[in-house]
Amino acid sequence: DGYFEQVVRQCRYSSKDLQGIEFIDSYVFNKAEYVRFNSTVGKYVGYTELGVKNAEAWNKGPELAVELGELERFCKHNADLHYRA
Repeated sequence: DGYFEQVVRQCRYSSKDLQGIEFIDSYVFNKAEYVRFNSTVGKYVGYTELGVKNAEAWNKGPELAVELGELERFCKHNADLHYRA
């Protein structure tokens, strides 16, 4: 009885080539994903009415630049750890 908010950040490694890495940042409210950033798409995409509004605002603001940097900072930086595991 309450609300459930979750942010899921993931790196998808499809090959050992650093160009094959995809960063996904998903925002979930009450088990429904409402907005997602995907580095392959290069912007936020909304899946609900609220998500569309958030995506439009975030794609115009500083949030987009931060997300674009996460592929390099978060995924590529840790790629060696992933490949050794």
